Amino acid sequence: MTHDELRELTGGYALGVLSDSEREALEVHLATCAECARDVREFAGVASGLAFAAPQVDPPAALRERVLRAAVAPATVRPGRVESVTVARPSALPSWLAAAAAVAAVAFGLYALSLRERVGQLEAQLRQAIARAEGVERELQIASAASDRARQIVAVLDAPDLRTIALAGQKGAPAAVGRAHWSPSRGLVFTASNLPSPSPGRQYQLWVIPKGELPVSAGMIDLESSGLAIALADPTVASRIGTVAVTLEVAGGVAQPTTDPILVGTW
Repeated sequence: MTHDELRELTGGYALGVLSDSEREALEVHLATCAECARDVREFAGVASGLAFAAPQVDPPAALRERVLRAAVAPATVRPGRVESVTVARPSALPSWLAAAAAVAAVAFGLYALSLRERVGQLEAQLRQAIARAEGVERELQIASAASDRARQIVAVLDAPDLRTIALAGQKGAPAAVGRAHWSPSRGLVFTASNLPSPSPGRQYQLWVIPKGELPVSAGMIDLESSGLAIALADPTVASRIGTVAVTLEVAGGVAQPTTDPILVGTW
């Protein structure tokens, strides 16, 4: 028998209405199938309540007296003749009860199927709610990072020791212009416009060049679709500035400039 055929017998198994062959086949299957074993446990729990499904009705007193008289009355046997008595073996369940049990098994099966579908729907809704919560959390993290960045920019622009360095476009981008708002105590805010879009795999990199020293990377510049750009460097990078420059490098940046500057400004 297939798994589906055996699974249909789980309700009857819990009610004890299966044939011997059906019961034996299902018991062998239950040893290896956790799904059917779970169904049997669920049906058994429901079946245990069948005895309490209808109210108890006491038999009339006259019926009890007739049964007792029949039990104690002597048997009448004619001389010379032995009456043959056929003892009927009681069936496991009356036919009407077996039919009711079969109907109940089908009902339990439909109920279990409906319950599993409902659980599946609730699990899907839970997954959707978790996904939405994770999306909201990511948006909050992005908003928090943007808020922190905005506070840092405002702190630099509001610094009492703020200085501004103008950057002019060079041969690679003559129309580009930039500004380096530099506070030795709070850092540097760089802005630019009219920067051409870099080719794939390339990215603008900001440099701070102290007088008489090698350039120090102040970070990568993310260019917006409009050609505007902004970058932020902390005071450890921007504490000593002689020149501020922008070059076009491989994405992710390099340790030292490898191309001619696109923008240059000197304090």
